[in-house]
Amino acid sequence: MNSNLNDYILSHIDPEPEHLNRLYRDTNLHLLYPHMCSGHLQGRVLRMITSMIAPRHVLELGTYSGYSALCMAEALADDACSVDTIEIDDEAENFIRNHLRASSVGNRVNLIIGDATEVVPTLPRDYQLVFIDANKRQYVQYYQLVFPHVVKGGFIIVDNTLWDSKVSEQENHDALTDGVRAFNDYVAADTRVSRVILPLRDGLTIIQKLTD
Repeated sequence: MNSNLNDYILSHIDPEPEHLNRLYRDTNLHLLYPHMCSGHLQGRVLRMITSMIAPRHVLELGTYSGYSALCMAEALADDACSVDTIEIDDEAENFIRNHLRASSVGNRVNLIIGDATEVVPTLPRDYQLVFIDANKRQYVQYYQLVFPHVVKGGFIIVDNTLWDSKVSEQENHDALTDGVRAFNDYVAADTRVSRVILPLRDGLTIIQKLTD
């Protein structure tokens, strides 16, 4: 998407809330790999989808700076609903918690510092919505781990599933591309779900669990 078209889209959708604008700026100033932050467009998409699903509980794998977690928290019905978000980078904890405290919906976000492969099996609840945006090498493993925690009819959203178009280029065989490609193939063959890939940013796959 060229910059003119992107600017046009951003000027015709809901504005980015001020606290998220500050978070986005701070992410670019203080964190490595700021391109990993969801940003205005994807953030509003996540908020809209969350509002449509109306989940009581959301699970996120890969908090990064907390932007996407706060977007989903915005759409929750009330403070009895929650986003459980897992981040492996403990050095980012203070940054994330400071921005959660600065947000009016930050109290809906439960930050868990740890490895998702170890944390997910210990989670005591089921979820109506899961958002996966973590280590691409482990996408299949993450999917397998969260699947039992998703209610029938619930949704799994997975980011970066087009991976800069590399998934369609067979000459690319780096570990990240192979991980995303393996995930896409796995989900395409999973008869328990319905799925669609949206060419939004770097690819966003929406999966609905139809049966266990």
